[in-house]
Amino acid sequence: MMEENVSAKECDRAPLALVADDDASSGSAIEKMLAKDGYRCVQAANGQEALRLFGAMRPDVVILDVMMPLMDGFQVCGRIRERDCETPVLFLSAKGDIVDKRIGYGIGADDYLVKPFSGDELRLRVGALLRRARLARGEGARGGTAPETYRVGDLEVNVHTGDVTVGGRRVELTPKKMRIMAVLAAHPGEVFSKRDLIREIWGEEYLDSSIAISVYVRRIRAKIEPDPSEPTYLRTVWRYGYRLVDRLEG
Repeated sequence: MMEENVSAKECDRAPLALVADDDASSGSAIEKMLAKDGYRCVQAANGQEALRLFGAMRPDVVILDVMMPLMDGFQVCGRIRERDCETPVLFLSAKGDIVDKRIGYGIGADDYLVKPFSGDELRLRVGALLRRARLARGEGARGGTAPETYRVGDLEVNVHTGDVTVGGRRVELTPKKMRIMAVLAAHPGEVFSKRDLIREIWGEEYLDSSIAISVYVRRIRAKIEPDPSEPTYLRTVWRYGYRLVDRLEG
């Protein structure tokens, strides 16, 4: 098998994650999980060190344990938001911790993840946070300018308006369904969880609502898929969410 050589310049372009956790073994496990997607990591053992490293390193994403010595995760996030309102912040909390998530979201957190968690879930959450940050800056999923139109097979989607055509025929969709298609089409191949889609389309305040994303997806498939029971374009990633394919798959 051919080995890949990664230059220092390529390494410098890799996203940098600041991981703040007073449990060294937990921090190391997170670093190994993120390394699978090419992330670089810098670790902090307490809240004060996390704040210092944030100022010195300017990471692309911050992962904060809620319960830390010297300064807890909420305090760190609050201090970060005093100077930076864009860098994504993901909170980690142990299953038994009594955490009022409203406090975290109120001071600027972007997401929560409860320990223990899988490496796949962590990478999907971090990827979604970075994707939204890039979208907010007007960038595509890989840092460049997002294309105007997503095209795969007979399907075309305007990534800004959500207008959809199949085989040159315009598909009539409601505004919310068009928005779902626009969000997915801007990042083909990337997985969006139900919570990601609710946050992107309805807003943070609707995260705990009963919005049935699966119903929207089913109705979209009925309009765009040759066989909705065996979708070609809008695929389900079991236990995680949905994605638009970036190429036709067998």
